[in-house]
Amino acid sequence: MKTQITFITILFLSIFVLSAQNKQQEVLIIGSMHTVPKIVKKSYKPMLKFAKKYNPEAIYVESPMANDTKSWEYLQNGWSKNYQKFYQLSDSLKTSFDFDESKFNNLSKKDFNTLTKDEVKYLITASAYKRDNGNYELYQYLLKYGLDGAKKPTRHEDGDLTYKLALSKNLRVINMDDQQTNKEFHTAWNKCIKEGRENGNNTANTKLYKKNYNSSILPAIFRHLGKHTNKRKSLNQLHEMASFRYVVNDTEGCKEGRKYWDERNMRMANNIANQVLSSNKIRNIVIVGASHVIGLEKELKQNYPNLKVILMNEY
Repeated sequence: MKTQITFITILFLSIFVLSAQNKQQEVLIIGSMHTVPKIVKKSYKPMLKFAKKYNPEAIYVESPMANDTKSWEYLQNGWSKNYQKFYQLSDSLKTSFDFDESKFNNLSKKDFNTLTKDEVKYLITASAYKRDNGNYELYQYLLKYGLDGAKKPTRHEDGDLTYKLALSKNLRVINMDDQQTNKEFHTAWNKCIKEGRENGNNTANTKLYKKNYNSSILPAIFRHLGKHTNKRKSLNQLHEMASFRYVVNDTEGCKEGRKYWDERNMRMANNIANQVLSSNKIRNIVIVGASHVIGLEKELKQNYPNLKVILMNEY
């Protein structure tokens, strides 16, 4: 009898493990609004509640990957002052910081609530040394606000959604952004706007922007801005504006801008998929600017059919 019970127990455990191994990996994409106005400062609260309920095993963020030398080559003097400062710090630490790989790995495995203040400070410096911008900012947030995060809304996705989610689930974040051709994209953008002054393109863009903005007023008042932003209709409008698909007369600048936007989404999707597939994580959340969602969905579904791609409002 005892042998039979043991056999049945092993059989059930084997079935359970096999089932878990065969479960399809998910990529749940949440479109963020980046920074929101003060009047709707609590817009990320319902999104955080949703993300916690999903219970992710990994969180991917719109921050350049540490080993993406092409992106950092641009960003060291690029559009973002924060990235410029971070690169300078990281670069200086390569020669001045006594990095201990074993210490770093051990501290990275510890639960957030067991880390001392000095250990968090070490992880901040070590993350900068490793050029890991996402976790550098996460540890800074932890040091400043503690495990529960900021009491008052920061009005930004990182402070009100991403880092609160990461701390609540005891997860470090994973970088996935790509900014290799952002300089070329911004040049093409300006060119497209200049070309659009006389051919109706700028008028078409303004109309689409107003339509998108006006439709968000009521949802924003009732604290549903995040849900509204993640409606497929809203996401398609944002995608059209960001990728110059709103144009009524295609021009050289608009075509170039579209090319660089689509290529960035393709590389971001590759960064996400390659890291997800090399892990054993089933539930993966991607938090990214809402304008990227449709492009990422397309690239992931087209090139990585083994992944189950889900949008926030369609989960």
